[in-house]
Amino acid sequence: MTSAPTGTGRGPAPQAVPEPRAKALAARAGVPVPRGAACGSAAGAARAAAGLRPPLVLKAHGPGLVHKSDAGAVRLGLAGPDEVAAAAVEMGRALAEAGCAAEGFLVEEQAEAGVELIVGVLADPSFGPVLMVGLGGVWTEVLDDAAVLPCPVHRGEVEAMLAGLRGAALLDGARGTAPVYRPALLDLVMAVGGPGGLAERLGPRLAEFELNPVIAGPRGAVAVDARLLLREGAGESGALPAPPRRSGAARGSGPPSGPGAPGTDFSRLFAPRGVAVVGASASRPSFGNMLLGQYRSAGFPGTLVAVHPEAAEVDGVPAVPSLRDVPPEVDYALVAVPAPGCAQAVRDAAGIGFVQVVSGGFAESGPEGAALEEELRTAARRSGARLLGPNCMGVYSPAGGQTFLGGALGRPGRISLVSQSGGLAGEVVRVGERRGLRFAKVATLGNSADVTPAELVRFLAADPGTGVLGLYLEDPRDGRALVEALHACAGRLPAVALVGGRTAQGGRAAASHTGGMVRDARIWAGIAERCGLALVDGQEALIGALDFLELHAHRPAGGGPGVLVVGPSGGASVLAADVFDAAGARLEPLPGAARAALRVLGLGAGAPLGNPLEIPLGPRGRKDLARLACAAVAAAVPAGALPDIAAHANVQSFATFAAPGADGGGAVREGLLEYLSHLAALQEELPASRVTLVLRNPECGPPELLDALRPAARRAGIPCYTSMEAASAAIAAGKAFARARAAAGR
Repeated sequence: MTSAPTGTGRGPAPQAVPEPRAKALAARAGVPVPRGAACGSAAGAARAAAGLRPPLVLKAHGPGLVHKSDAGAVRLGLAGPDEVAAAAVEMGRALAEAGCAAEGFLVEEQAEAGVELIVGVLADPSFGPVLMVGLGGVWTEVLDDAAVLPCPVHRGEVEAMLAGLRGAALLDGARGTAPVYRPALLDLVMAVGGPGGLAERLGPRLAEFELNPVIAGPRGAVAVDARLLLREGAGESGALPAPPRRSGAARGSGPPSGPGAPGTDFSRLFAPRGVAVVGASASRPSFGNMLLGQYRSAGFPGTLVAVHPEAAEVDGVPAVPSLRDVPPEVDYALVAVPAPGCAQAVRDAAGIGFVQVVSGGFAESGPEGAALEEELRTAARRSGARLLGPNCMGVYSPAGGQTFLGGALGRPGRISLVSQSGGLAGEVVRVGERRGLRFAKVATLGNSADVTPAELVRFLAADPGTGVLGLYLEDPRDGRALVEALHACAGRLPAVALVGGRTAQGGRAAASHTGGMVRDARIWAGIAERCGLALVDGQEALIGALDFLELHAHRPAGGGPGVLVVGPSGGASVLAADVFDAAGARLEPLPGAARAALRVLGLGAGAPLGNPLEIPLGPRGRKDLARLACAAVAAAVPAGALPDIAAHANVQSFATFAAPGADGGGAVREGLLEYLSHLAALQEELPASRVTLVLRNPECGPPELLDALRPAARRAGIPCYTSMEAASAAIAAGKAFARARAAAGR
């Protein structure tokens, strides 16, 4: 699926509101602003200055003055009316010569020095108003230090956003400066993006709002500059609507907890009584024929029918002229005909619960395709069928006989996946099944013209057959509803997401700081933190996280950052420490009691004992040392403080140093299986920790090595990876869910 990056504007350009009126609206919403007055001339500026306390600030405003400092439209430290008047004359002349005439002036009392921040809101086309908080002033783009969350935010989230900034130490006082008075800064941010704040009160009129800089100091916080962009036709009224009415449960508590109306029951999508395929040919192979063949080879247990205008059967499957003629038990239809013919097929689907349009050539292809997609959406509304797609592959559910993949169905499991890419979903399923993962329900949505990811997340969150949820997203369409759905299951259903296109820059970077700094990556990082969602960076990490969450998510292990890395080779352990550090994990030093117990085991004679913990491991050595060492560490830490355990082994060492005359491949396999058996016993002994196995350099072992070890590891409840990078991403996903579970009190 191809989509516009989140943060880009859609529709006509917004209209700028002059700074004096933008500040007046901000003040009515509760944002502190400097005392000042607007005027239209140098003489008026002097009169305004007479009633204010120096030092003073003079600013010009007008349609072409976006970044005032860069344009020379700001003067600071003015002593009184005479200096203000002279500065206004000089500023007006310079701006006129530069072709950017001033519409008027604003004279204000100069704020005390402090930490400069930026607080902005962007009306995102998918997520609605999105709040951004970061270090600001003239260095905004250079510092590029900001946190982002969809509105409304709650106070604890704002505290976390500020604490997560790279420059957060500035707020606490640095190099002898006084700390910022946090309550005032929090109040200001909440007045913009909290429940009933400016963003909510402006509603659909808002395109963008930016306070830059906000100057925060020991006595408070004040917004010294404001920019407001309203959607075309919204006008520039100074009126600020009252805050929207909220239920008692939701008032002041942060994001809405979920939609009120009941959603579609997708049960028959994943277990249809009958399936119809539109687009199979009676004379030559086509995509429709492939779909028919997949259902036949998978042994679909229900009614299977082809739709063909003339043939009585296609590839041995009974055929009917149109979807109007299918048997009543058909709950699901696949449409694989050229894009211009898809709408008619969907119109014919009245009485069929779900229609999946596999074909491409819609909105992802340009304006003509977008028109076809709108026709498709209208056809679905008229027929009453729920539409999946277009531009996607199908549905996969071993328990319900659903498939869009060739070959036999995998064994049913508890992992469900919602994907806007059919190809990637197929890879996740087949690669995952090869590694022992079992899937419950997989749906591909492509362009999501009708059924959205949010709807399926709500359904799967309530599905007793789903124990882990995976997502691949590009443009979630109704992003706000998706956030609500994910937030509703935070800490209850472990979820992991891979989001495509997160590095795309916002399209309005040249016009505003906020538009440039609100990027997909930051939006999704904030959503992940709010919803307890694990965010991964690639397909391999997605599969690995699903594996880890299925095996480990419901162990009573905590979400703290601690990890104990144990295994051979000092160099590999040092590199592992770097990898886990990059993933946000912390390798805590070993307690003294643990070091003493490890020396009893004979460890630490040639090197200091630390974390990573280096142990000898190879074909001729003891295979139980990792278990004994980890148990010793566990006995020395307080209850509930056990770290995750990443135990690694070097397959190359087992292959290189096998005993002379031994069956090389068999010896490697048996030695590692013995090592695994001790890790399995360790996991049973330590239910409040999570054990992960990393098999480094598996290509040095026999070809069937992973086929032997992975199933054995899964039977023991231990996920198995072939790199530290994969293991660290998976462990981070487990920690994210554990933190969400703790936050939800579960």
